[in-house]
Amino acid sequence: MKVLLLGVGMQGKAALHDLVHSQEVTKVVVADRDFEALKAHVESKPYGDKVRCEYVDAASAEHINNLMEQGAEVAIDLLPPSFHDHVVAAAVKHGIHLVNASYTTPKMKRLAGEAKARDITILPEFGMDPGIDLVLLGEAVRSLDHIEEITTYGAGFPEPESANNPLKYKMTWIFEGVLKSYLRAGRVIRDGQVIEIKDTEMFHPENIHELEIEGLGRLEAFPNGDALQYADLLGVEKSGLRNMGRYVLRWPGHCAFWKTIVDLHLLDNEPVMVDDVAVDRKGFLAAAIEPHIQYRDNERDVVVVRVDVKGRQGREKKHAIYQVIDRRDLETGFTAMSRTVGYTTSIGALMIGTGKITKRGVLSPINDIPYESFAQELRKRGIRITSELATCEESQDAT
Repeated sequence: MKVLLLGVGMQGKAALHDLVHSQEVTKVVVADRDFEALKAHVESKPYGDKVRCEYVDAASAEHINNLMEQGAEVAIDLLPPSFHDHVVAAAVKHGIHLVNASYTTPKMKRLAGEAKARDITILPEFGMDPGIDLVLLGEAVRSLDHIEEITTYGAGFPEPESANNPLKYKMTWIFEGVLKSYLRAGRVIRDGQVIEIKDTEMFHPENIHELEIEGLGRLEAFPNGDALQYADLLGVEKSGLRNMGRYVLRWPGHCAFWKTIVDLHLLDNEPVMVDDVAVDRKGFLAAAIEPHIQYRDNERDVVVVRVDVKGRQGREKKHAIYQVIDRRDLETGFTAMSRTVGYTTSIGALMIGTGKITKRGVLSPINDIPYESFAQELRKRGIRITSELATCEESQDAT
């Protein structure tokens, strides 16, 4: 199979590595705006003629269409989210299956019927978070007969010995993207009530809780967008839920620091005028901080994906826990974030291209991914899912 990979940044390099080492893939066309850096990266690897480099200006519909016309069976889109809509439109137009790691957009939903009619699979939300978390969530919910609580966590952060800066955080994706996610409204269910969380309130103490992860220690959790949007996909009635939420994990103290930054309006969307020059606040902070929060070659990050679902199986109260903990591979240099995002998108493309995923239209990782096949593919790459189903009384220490 021939694969088109758009965007070869931190996660894209891991996807490329995985595709090249797949026997099912005969050719990978990789495209990025920084063509010289892309070419240098590919030439530094033993990829041979299995990989061809192309320049792409993602803002150009002509560029995207020219790449789509080159006969790939599946495309992986790891470009910035602002380009996803016209990439998916081009994929449907040219009859190419598509995988990305970002949230489903309204335009993608509108294209679902046309994609299905053209026998095309569009698989968004298939990275780490969203992605692995949603696959685990669907499997956990299906393991119980009645659902009362749903809590999911997705996070990437340094190992304790690598958390050696004031933020206790280092970069595994674009830091400006991290800052954008730190000013984000959300919805959770708390004690049976729907709670609307304003974008400026995600770091408020009432929206934060702590979680003990075996082998890592105590972490703090803060809201990660709208959890309730997934209830319908899960077939769960929101009014019957006592608690539901999606959360990010960080080392203790992270939330207090960023609450101060938010309260000082340093993440506001409106630019600030400095000497008659409009300065983007997040862009400035990212440029100022980013050089000081890089991983050294011998330092590792940790990715945690965890799903906690409580409910009933028959008459018994049960607690299902599905979890992935991954660390940077110092041999390849790929961070845990790159592995869990890049490898996952590659797995998605391979599962579509080899017929393990046959459903057409716009899919959801919650319902449309064969769990055992996906778990097996992760295991091949050294990423392991652990799971347990216990009575609630037995599982109190785990929560």
